[in-house]
Amino acid sequence: MALDIRTILAAVESHALSSGYFVAVNGHEPKSPPPTGITAAVWVEQIGPARGASGLDSTTARLALYVRLYSSLVQQPADAIDPDLMTALDALMAAYSGDFTLGGLVRNVDLRGQHGDPLSARAGYLAEGGAEYRVLTITLPLIVNDLWTEAP
Repeated sequence: MALDIRTILAAVESHALSSGYFVAVNGHEPKSPPPTGITAAVWVEQIGPARGASGLDSTTARLALYVRLYSSLVQQPADAIDPDLMTALDALMAAYSGDFTLGGLVRNVDLRGQHGDPLSARAGYLAEGGAEYRVLTITLPLIVNDLWTEAP
């Protein structure tokens, strides 16, 4: 079985787009902040065997994606930046919990971290392209069954 990364990334981007919270969803890290509103970006963070999940003759993988939410720090009201980001984050966390298999593309989202770090998000700030963002970075761990054949 081959990793269908384009379809998996498209499904994750689709969750963000269908939420209605984002002015844009990128398949890469943007180089400039959104002038208003919130932007999301999706990319691969890590891939490797899923500890304790492999079958007898194939390896099950843990594919971790980053889903980063960006909001410019230069917008008003400033007090709305974090609540708006958290509202969008909440919608994505609910989507990943509710569509546990991304429509059958993966075995499951590793919500509680059975095979590594769980579904989670970290807040921070990012300076990029001469602008500053407030960001929330989601670690989205996906378990993909029987990805690589094992040979003795």
